[in-house]
Amino acid sequence: MSRWRLRALIVLIYVIVGIYVAWLYDYITPGLLKDVAEALLAVFLWFLVLLGIDLHIG
Repeated sequence: MSRWRLRALIVLIYVIVGIYVAWLYDYITPGLLKDVAEALLAVFLWFLVLLGIDLHIG
C-alpha cells in the first residue's frame, strides 16, 4: 500500500470515529442531519429552488 493511501485511510478512520463520537454525545442529531440534507439539496439543485420547487424534507 502506498504512503498516500495509508494516510487517506487513517484520515478516513479518524473522521468516521469523530462522527461516531459526535453522534454519541448528541452534537449530531437527526434534526441537524435533516437540515444539512435540505441545505445540500438546495445547493446542488439551486435551479429548482429558483423555479419555486420546495426542497424541504418532511
